[in-house]
Amino acid sequence: MIKPMTKYSFVAFHKDTPAFLRMLQELGVMDITRSRKPAASDSRQLFDEIASYKSVLKELQKTQKEAVSSKAELPETRNLTPAKTKEEVFSLSSAIKTLNAELSQLRLDYAEALPWGAFEENAVERIKALGLTPCFVCLPTKKYNDSLKEKYALEVVSQTPEKTYLVILLPKGERLKGKVTTVDPPKVSAEKIALSISGKEKELEKKQSELLSLTGSIDSVSSEIERLTSEADLLLAGESAGKAAEDTIEVFTGFAPEECRKEVCAALDNAEGVYYIAEKAKAEDNPPIALKNNWFTRMFSVLTDMYGRPAYNEFDPTPYISVFFLLFFAMCMGDAGYGILLIIISFLLKKAKGAAKFAPLVLTLGIATVIVGFLLHTFFGIDISQVSWIPEGAKKFMITGKIAGYDAQMVLSLAIGVVHICIAMTVKAVYAVKKNGFANSLGTIGWTLLIVGGVIVGAIALGANLEKSLVKTIVIVLGIVSAIGIFLLNDIHRNPLKNIGSGLWETYNTVTGLLGDVLSYIRLYALGLAGGMLGAAFNQLGGMLLPEDGGFSVMWIFFILIVVFGHVLNLAMCCLGAFVHPLRLNFLEFFKNSGYEGSGKTYKPLTTNK
Repeated sequence: MIKPMTKYSFVAFHKDTPAFLRMLQELGVMDITRSRKPAASDSRQLFDEIASYKSVLKELQKTQKEAVSSKAELPETRNLTPAKTKEEVFSLSSAIKTLNAELSQLRLDYAEALPWGAFEENAVERIKALGLTPCFVCLPTKKYNDSLKEKYALEVVSQTPEKTYLVILLPKGERLKGKVTTVDPPKVSAEKIALSISGKEKELEKKQSELLSLTGSIDSVSSEIERLTSEADLLLAGESAGKAAEDTIEVFTGFAPEECRKEVCAALDNAEGVYYIAEKAKAEDNPPIALKNNWFTRMFSVLTDMYGRPAYNEFDPTPYISVFFLLFFAMCMGDAGYGILLIIISFLLKKAKGAAKFAPLVLTLGIATVIVGFLLHTFFGIDISQVSWIPEGAKKFMITGKIAGYDAQMVLSLAIGVVHICIAMTVKAVYAVKKNGFANSLGTIGWTLLIVGGVIVGAIALGANLEKSLVKTIVIVLGIVSAIGIFLLNDIHRNPLKNIGSGLWETYNTVTGLLGDVLSYIRLYALGLAGGMLGAAFNQLGGMLLPEDGGFSVMWIFFILIVVFGHVLNLAMCCLGAFVHPLRLNFLEFFKNSGYEGSGKTYKPLTTNK
């Protein structure tokens, strides 16, 4: 499944680009391309103005939201012009920021002055005039004891379980003895600081109320942003020519999955100096392709990438490849014993550095090979349909015998090929209608009705033993309806005579091509048969060395060497064939009949995670 994408168009001035790219890299979901355009003299001013109005809108919306959540009493709102609103919001925001900083410092000063109580600022100078030196001391309470009173004239100002605040008076010129550290006395009393805090809080409340009253201008600011955005679009469209007057614009086109849109827009709204537009991606935008598959189909996405990711308006072939490649691989291997070896190899791959990611795929292929190998009754080259140690009930599930004089396995391979091609043609018809509309896809629909419908009717007729007259009527109706689409309406905008000529040429190519495509699936039978026969040949070569009486002999060693070496060699060749030929059947037969092109590019987001 192809993930829906959102297209983002960014504009940033050259000096803002590094910070912008770092932000996108941290975001980790944006696949971007970039280009440069010369910037006109008023470009920077226009984009800065858009950014300033966006910050004003953001501030007003934040203020409104906080007021509603706190259930505060709302003042009478004002609806000013956008320019006046911007001026007042910037002024009030600056004043509020300054007041908050001053209040923060005043509260710290108050916390420091509070333990020293109320005193006059000139008290220290008056004490010094008497020939005494006041020392302000803060001690941990656990270190304070009455011995200090015996040494100094002191007064405990305040005391908490943690600290003791005291003032020691010393004769001029003397110093404190021992490990007693002095602190600076407060410059202002706590009482005066509290009055300053109260005044600042009232001033802050007034400024916040004035800012809240400006929320009545939110609509006018939003309209101004829309007007400036339209103006910027026109300016940007005309800036691809001419010499740069003062700066360079970096133009980015980015794509991110639709599911990340909320996260991406929130990050871009907080970025400074960036102008962007977000819109739903279209096929003509050629967005990168991100595939969304489940745990099973995800293992086979590497095969899709070997051919090419789908275009944005194509279908994701990975689900079809996952089912049919698995089946084809197992049929080409055709040996349950080799499937067991693949399962063992998958567990070894989990411990191999650099190859662990392929372990689930090899395990899945091994399990499928065991199942199909059992149905094809081959185990390390042994025909298990002829051995006595397999229960008769299990042998009923094995594919043996002949159908219409041909090996059942060969007929099964051709039948699977017909189904594979029919699914491809059905997918082609569905996506043709989706891409071009029903009326413009009548030729494709005609071929699908003729071939797929004919196969279905034939299968039902054989299985249900329908009357010949009924089958004949259905076939005639199918033929007529299909012929109208193929020969007359394959292009409704073209002359009917040209349509007939085009239909005849397409009929020749389709008939000859389909025959070759169906016969290609015989390789599924041939490769499985060849692998089984080669495995049996190694078994026979080794068996020729064993003594007739079955007793122990040194020849058993050579028997084991021949059988092990032969099956290892055969396993390697079978794996090669079982990989290449199923891939060919999907890449050629299926993709050709489904109309798949695979011209998309892989989604590669800018990210710090490597």
